[in-house]
Amino acid sequence: MPATDSPPLSPKRPVRLVLASSSPYRRELLERLRVPFDVISPDIDETPLPCETPEATAVRLSIAKARAAADRIGDTRDAIVIGSDQVATFDGRQIGKPGTHENAVAQLQAMRARTVDFHSALCVFDARTGGVQSADTVTRVRFRDYTDDEIEAYLRAETPYDCAGSAKSEGLGIALLDAIESDDPTALIGLPLIALTKMLRAAGFSPLEAA
Repeated sequence: MPATDSPPLSPKRPVRLVLASSSPYRRELLERLRVPFDVISPDIDETPLPCETPEATAVRLSIAKARAAADRIGDTRDAIVIGSDQVATFDGRQIGKPGTHENAVAQLQAMRARTVDFHSALCVFDARTGGVQSADTVTRVRFRDYTDDEIEAYLRAETPYDCAGSAKSEGLGIALLDAIESDDPTALIGLPLIALTKMLRAAGFSPLEAA
């Protein structure tokens, strides 16, 4: 039989990972996977909705961040966008980033010798297909009975005014804690990598193969 020419196969486009975040902590965490990625800062309103649970707020905002970043990419045929958000809850109310020294002092005083739940939500938005995966990883943090002088010393040393809960567990803030309970040690820092790698594999991207 005479040979026939087959149409050339179109090359598989490499996956482009995009982190939808302005947080240096999430960027540092994603760098642990040793895969290239771009960063786009999403511009969204992070105000909780009326009667919204902390989990619902965190998940909704993680999805909104991923979609907002995807809208800014342009060509999304090869893009997987990662969005994340964290909400702390204490005494039935949400705790945000303190922003100022005075607010951080008030947060740490209120949480002294108490337990705070941190909801670290994650979204993986596959812009190639429109698929959305989301999850919430909960970390329970028990703060120890520290003194006001210790609060002041800590805040002067680390100035964690951009962190919900006013303490960086990956830094000196660990000295304010009695215990951390979580299925993922990276969740409290801001990006749950165990859940993330699972979602990326489900989207057809293996960090181990890409590293």
